[in-house]
Amino acid sequence: MEDTKIYKTSVTEKEMEIAKKNDFVEIKYSGYANGELFDSNIEEDLKKLDQKAQAEKVIIVVGQGMVVKGFDKEIEGKEIGKEYNIKIRPKDGFGERNKELVKTMPLSLFIEKKINPYPGQVFSFDGLLGKIVAVSGARVVTDFNNPLAGKEIEYKFKIVRKVNDEKEKAEALFKVMFKFVPNFEIKDSIIVKGEELVGEFVKVFGKKIEELIGKKVKFELVEKNKSSENKAQEKIKNENNNTYKDTAL
Repeated sequence: MEDTKIYKTSVTEKEMEIAKKNDFVEIKYSGYANGELFDSNIEEDLKKLDQKAQAEKVIIVVGQGMVVKGFDKEIEGKEIGKEYNIKIRPKDGFGERNKELVKTMPLSLFIEKKINPYPGQVFSFDGLLGKIVAVSGARVVTDFNNPLAGKEIEYKFKIVRKVNDEKEKAEALFKVMFKFVPNFEIKDSIIVKGEELVGEFVKVFGKKIEELIGKKVKFELVEKNKSSENKAQEKIKNENNNTYKDTAL
């Protein structure tokens, strides 16, 4: 009897590129709470939130908490280029609602800060974002919970690509950690240039950046650039034909 060979082909046998922990990946996503869109970097979805908004490229490091916990967990192990829909419970999203964060505050505090409180108003108070629930006499009931706290969140997302370029990686980390992208160059190490304040950021986050990218992070102090200021002063001096005396502010 002639041997019969059976060959099976399936998706599971194909070599799939998946996102692993500490991979840098670019993602496209839209987030929904109770079926309502609250965030997106997908152009057509973002326009539903704000017609003037421009979708931005989002690069994260898998497993490093750059998105909400539940979303971060779901990205790991997912296939590059495939679209997914996931649901996240409140505790893995924006947290459960905390009754202690609903506070009754005296109206006088708002008056001092020149705020005229009304129900539904959102404001910042000592660094906390709050929403006014009710105003009754001299009392203002305010909710300091995250607006998405206690809600089940749904994300539709796709991992567009793995990011291998070191400059893109560094920029992504600077945006998250520094909240801005400093002047920098990449050689054998990542050299960040700037004033003393930039150096403080490097001290705090340099080791983590080094760990994730695999290059040492160095800081190079650069004094404030006065060239453009000097040119402007020279122009004024020439126009007025007067001697300009530099005055410290």
